[in-house]
Amino acid sequence: MKKFIAGVEALNDIVGKVCSYSILVMMLLVVYEIFTRRVLNTPTVWTFEAITMAYGFHFMMVIAYTLLHKSIVNVDLLYNRLNVKNRARLDLITYLVFFFPFVGGAFIYSLPYAADSWMTLEKSWSVFAPPLYPFKTVIPVAFGLLLLQGLAEFLKRILVLKGDPV
Repeated sequence: MKKFIAGVEALNDIVGKVCSYSILVMMLLVVYEIFTRRVLNTPTVWTFEAITMAYGFHFMMVIAYTLLHKSIVNVDLLYNRLNVKNRARLDLITYLVFFFPFVGGAFIYSLPYAADSWMTLEKSWSVFAPPLYPFKTVIPVAFGLLLLQGLAEFLKRILVLKGDPV
């Protein structure tokens, strides 16, 4: 169990760190668009969509990394007052009731969404018309990584209750 947890955490740590640099791509695109629009007075037809895609990619691909490093927003009014084992119990319940149904459902339903996009080689409706299928593939990949990280977190709580924390 500990090897599985370590493997998932290593994978999500690497993916999160690598994909975090996509924010730089987005920043460069924004600067380029502002320069061409405001200074050169020649706005482009492609940068708005490229910025949106870069942001979506960034946001989706770092979500498992965010869970790994406990940077997800939560309400700690009650949680911080509990001891370690009661926190683990509460986490197990909330993972079972909220996390796994939502993330698992999003993962399962996003697979045919991405597959349909690949089968039709879907393109955007805009004049720029970039391919959408690579970006729609990001959805199941991100939810798959998040599901794995959630499973690792769930298993860590089980180890805490057994008295053998990771």
